[in-house]
Amino acid sequence: MRLKEKEIEVGCLYLTTKNQYRAVLAMKGAFMIYAPSSEEAEALHLDAINLPFENQPVKKCQMVTFAKKDYQVFNFNGTEAISHQLNELQLSDAITQCNAKSAIAALLAE
Repeated sequence: MRLKEKEIEVGCLYLTTKNQYRAVLAMKGAFMIYAPSSEEAEALHLDAINLPFENQPVKKCQMVTFAKKDYQVFNFNGTEAISHQLNELQLSDAITQCNAKSAIAALLAE
């Protein structure tokens, strides 16, 4: 399943068909910063605090490029959907795990 650009939201978690989690950390204009997990990541549990982004490189891309990947519905926080809103603690954890603060600041300053 492909996403539409307007479906992509900051703070949301997505899962590709290669079982790679992707957390959208920031967006500005047509560009975004996201945290990718390794492919074939283990399924997250209901109230995951530790997300699978430890030491993963943050990625910057165009939203259209992000949307073209194949995504799948997954269960997180008790619901099945193609995207799941992270709570503030989870989003902060994702940003910290992949050292994304400077990349986010650079994107927002553009």
